[in-house]
Amino acid sequence: MTAPTNTGEAKAAGALAQITGALAHLVKQRELRLLLTCNCVLGMGASFVSPFMSLFCTREVGMSLELFGVFMTANALANIVISSWLAHHSDTRLSRRRVLLWSSLAGAIGYGGYAFVREPWLLFVFGGLILGLASLTFAQLFAHARELVESSSVAKAEVPLYMNAFRMAFALAWTVGPAVAAFTLRAFSFVGLFTAAAALYVLLFALVYAFVEDRPPAPRAASAAPPARLRDVLARRDVLLWFAGLTAILGAHAMSLNNMSLLVLGELHGSEADVGIIFSLAPVFELPLMLYVGFLATRVRSETLIRAAMLLAVVYYACIGCVRTPYQIYPLTALSAAIVSVTSGVAITFFQNKIPGQLGAATNLYSNASRIGSTSGYLLFGLVASRFGHRGTAFACALLALTAVTLSAFARSPKDELAPTRGD
Repeated sequence: MTAPTNTGEAKAAGALAQITGALAHLVKQRELRLLLTCNCVLGMGASFVSPFMSLFCTREVGMSLELFGVFMTANALANIVISSWLAHHSDTRLSRRRVLLWSSLAGAIGYGGYAFVREPWLLFVFGGLILGLASLTFAQLFAHARELVESSSVAKAEVPLYMNAFRMAFALAWTVGPAVAAFTLRAFSFVGLFTAAAALYVLLFALVYAFVEDRPPAPRAASAAPPARLRDVLARRDVLLWFAGLTAILGAHAMSLNNMSLLVLGELHGSEADVGIIFSLAPVFELPLMLYVGFLATRVRSETLIRAAMLLAVVYYACIGCVRTPYQIYPLTALSAAIVSVTSGVAITFFQNKIPGQLGAATNLYSNASRIGSTSGYLLFGLVASRFGHRGTAFACALLALTAVTLSAFARSPKDELAPTRGD
């Protein structure tokens, strides 16, 4: 009985050594360390806004649930068009630094507008157009980080671990962000909340301006094929089905995100503090899970991990639909963390490997799945919540997750680019 125990201990020690080695490498590299900081600041900005957007639009601005769905859909569509065009140019003409400066400045202006504007059409100008440019920040940070990791001595098989560790910085901000945002909202209303979000984007702009090097896109060889267009990439059956599956699971996430605060405050009779705790607990679980899932991605096929996360999402949303008090949601946030650790970590690297020569466009392919998922999620949220209530919305999320599992079952590719070098 000693050998199996020793073998298990050896595997655990090897995993820990691999994870700590990746973290040490990220911290030692000056520019990667800076990008970790930038990702944390960006995560803090998102954690201030996302949990309370439905509350802002319905209670502060006075939109109906249907109008809120249309408003968020219009914003998401504008974001997709703007970010897709700019992401393509970030791989061919523009430096990552320049795009990051534009997008972070746009975030400051956009959320500064949200602090004081209450007219829906004018909010669309800030949310759809100006924040459409700001939405590029996430993809550009990850594309730049992938380029830096690949230019170092990191083995290709370990890239998912490094990218998940980088994504962990975004999750780190969510451990405290929603709770701080809830306090800010109660003390200073939505004016203070969005002003704080704008200030975080100003900080991000300052960090990029002062520390990120201005590197032009790598020159393409004369014989190299032209950059693939989005429709050409999606013409591949396996990519299209995985894109559709990720879109469905991220759409369920968007529905649940908008539904959670209204479910807690309305049907469960909770408080803003409960909302802040719920949105802060999940990232606490995400931090170790991001690292562990990143390690698993060096051993297990990424397709398997993503499909398992989709199945787990079916269980999670069904459980949310059955809760009776806000406290019952607290332990369920661990399931949410496991889902996010895969769908927002491994999935990014998965798409980057689908278009290895165009990291900006590849990361934006994932971002577009998120935006299209958000678009469908916003529309469905308005329709479902107004007719079936917030519990019904949770069960609709479970159905959408089941759709994602079904799509992934048919997404069989000849070879998964993220497959580990052994045991495949």
